[in-house]
Amino acid sequence: MSLEYRETGPGLPVPDAGATLPHAMTASGLEAILCDIRRASVGVIGDFCLDAYWDLDASLSEISIETGLATRAVRRQRYSLGGAGNVANNLVAMGVGRVSAFGVLGDDPFGREMLRILQASGIEGRGIIVQPHDWTTPLYIKPIETGKEQGRIDFGGANQLDHSAAKDLIGALEKELGRLDLVIINQQLTRGIHTEELRRELRSMIGRSSTPFIVDSRAFSHSFDGAMWKLNDHEALRLCEVPWSRDLPVPREQVARAAQVLFDRFRKPIFITRGARGILGREAAGTFEVPGLRTMGRIDTVGAGDSALAGIAAALAGGRGCAEAAVLGNLAAGVSVRKLYTTGTASPEEILALGADPEYDYRPEIAEDPGSARFHEDTEIEIVTGLRHGRPVRHAVFDFDGTVSTLREGWEKIMARVMVHSILGTEGEGASDEVSTAVAQRVRDYIDSTTGLQTIAQMQGLVEMVKEFGFVPEGAVGDAGEYKAEYDLELEATVRARVARLQTGKLSADDFMVKGVEPFLMALRRAGVHLFLASGSDHEKVRQEVEALGVAELFDEGVMGSVGDPGIEAKREVLSRIEASAGPDALADLVVFGDGPFEMRETKRRGGYAVGVAADEPHRFGWDMKKRSRLVRAGADLIVPDFLQWERLLQVLGVRT
Repeated sequence: MSLEYRETGPGLPVPDAGATLPHAMTASGLEAILCDIRRASVGVIGDFCLDAYWDLDASLSEISIETGLATRAVRRQRYSLGGAGNVANNLVAMGVGRVSAFGVLGDDPFGREMLRILQASGIEGRGIIVQPHDWTTPLYIKPIETGKEQGRIDFGGANQLDHSAAKDLIGALEKELGRLDLVIINQQLTRGIHTEELRRELRSMIGRSSTPFIVDSRAFSHSFDGAMWKLNDHEALRLCEVPWSRDLPVPREQVARAAQVLFDRFRKPIFITRGARGILGREAAGTFEVPGLRTMGRIDTVGAGDSALAGIAAALAGGRGCAEAAVLGNLAAGVSVRKLYTTGTASPEEILALGADPEYDYRPEIAEDPGSARFHEDTEIEIVTGLRHGRPVRHAVFDFDGTVSTLREGWEKIMARVMVHSILGTEGEGASDEVSTAVAQRVRDYIDSTTGLQTIAQMQGLVEMVKEFGFVPEGAVGDAGEYKAEYDLELEATVRARVARLQTGKLSADDFMVKGVEPFLMALRRAGVHLFLASGSDHEKVRQEVEALGVAELFDEGVMGSVGDPGIEAKREVLSRIEASAGPDALADLVVFGDGPFEMRETKRRGGYAVGVAADEPHRFGWDMKKRSRLVRAGADLIVPDFLQWERLLQVLGVRT
């Protein structure tokens, strides 16, 4: 049964959520792209703006003698490139060999500051034109007070480009065109450089030039025939005359339809950014898609679209295809949004670091809508991507807590309690309800995202959160080991009580295992499948609990838990061991079972098949919809609520007993 494509409209095949996503890229592949762009030459013509960040400090305020009003004192001021300038700055930051700017500035102090920044950034400014009248350098002053951005102050809203400036600008670009691998046309301002005259000249240039152009335009979408397009999902629907509220996310199906319609209209590659949901595009070879990147903590989306555009353009200029360009654009934006109160950029080192271990957010629409779930006939086996085909299963890796065992049921609540207490400390005990709620939500999101990761690594994240919130004095912040010890102490009391009831015969092993898991494990063994168990909990404790449940002998390849070193992740080690011993194609024979995002993402990253277990742990069977959602987002191929239908699950996986 193939689930890769479905018909969603007359003659319009739209890739389903199960379609292959061309985002997987090795570290060496990403390094090769970044190496290629060092030889690339990109021109940027557009609305060059300046962003000003003014840090206000009320303690420096005084009463003005002239007005009798309190002054607003600026402690620090920072200036950075915005608009087309931010696109150019992103290109330089990620290592593009040559970046040329083509724009218009005013004869004013802020124009001179922009020229200084362009020169300091290594951006060639021979194409920058100064218009001495009727033009103020576009400037956006962003006052920041007590960590929050206040109302913006804008300059340049009444600009009027004159004929001579437009002619000089086109002439400068024409002169450099033969030396450029690609040109970006950026339009952000309604009263910027993109007059009807300039758009006409650019359209003519695109038509007669062999140099490719890519356009990012807010207001003049029909003016640049012959260029590639980068636009966001709401802009795409507007171009297709599909009404949609800007307050509502655009469903993937609508974005895919729009990409097809726009490609048919322009006959050039289309890149549609979807914010936190990644990039979807269309080219002659078909649809390509990159999932969004999951980001923990605070983000600043200002300039993220510029970073995505720069990454896409850099890869294209370096000779790469559209799918690879979308990957680079997605990673660049993912780096950018992590930088607060600045128009962020992404360096090669930052892109490589994020690309080495990306947390992709797969299929958010399916995750958020249980009603969209599709099940294998007459079963509770949810098929998220598609059925497994090909070689028989030879290796199976199982997570322990929540997948096999429920001895640690409730650990998330205990960890959340420890984390919230650690973040607030004694200084935050009197925090407002708003602050306490924000901390608790942040902790819940963090635990959901890191479930399956070893505990010591989760506690490293806690250290960073304690520092970030700032309630605990710097010298009093604990280390990961101290926080883990506090958590372990509380959790182990619960586990010991449960094991004691097991050992005294008051309860049986079945009372502490996900229903159906033991016969399923036994059937896999009979079929000759090699079974591994890997857990993020401490190795010795996991070994003891596996023995207490009486299933240790079923895991013929052994049990591996955390050894207390954040750099040695048990599940990752087991997968690497399988690859090393069984050859490069081993993961084609592998199925991984787990209830945490970590093992799902690690499996998908390596090309294995991931089965999520969304068990309601207190009852040991039935659906935990919160788990289901996070498993879909983490990349699960199948999801089951338990193993009660284990015989059908074996059939679905192609295991013959």
